[in-house]
Amino acid sequence: MTIMPDLIPLRMQDREAWAPLWAGYQAFYKTAIAPEISNLTWTRLIDPAEPVNGLIAWSGGRAVGLVHFIWHRSTWTGGDYCYLQDLFVDDAARSGGIGRRLIEAVYAAAAEKGCSRVHWLTHETNSDAMLLYDRIAERSGFVQYRKLL
Repeated sequence: MTIMPDLIPLRMQDREAWAPLWAGYQAFYKTAIAPEISNLTWTRLIDPAEPVNGLIAWSGGRAVGLVHFIWHRSTWTGGDYCYLQDLFVDDAARSGGIGRRLIEAVYAAAAEKGCSRVHWLTHETNSDAMLLYDRIAERSGFVQYRKLL
């Protein structure tokens, strides 16, 4: 029997539990976010005045997953959209439905806020995650372009 984790909004006291998951997310994508940006991100995640939100998944007394999402305006609708920016499940907890639960919790939060869309990106090599994404969302067909400034 699989025990489903508790999903809760990030709280000030979750910083020590969040940090290894945040580091694992960065390692997965082979990037390193500067400590001052991670500190700023944390500050935004726990500030209710910010459009940046986070949930953490707890199972067996330890943090096993996180999701960060952002409310933003759209020129196509009167209501906001929700951008699911970061999703990570600890290696030892993968394939247990935690990623799906985190995404579905974002869906629920976005619906409660009146958003008309939840959207996200993933790297084209993230084939394991895409197996889930293809079951619970639709590919938009859009290709992302970017220019770093």
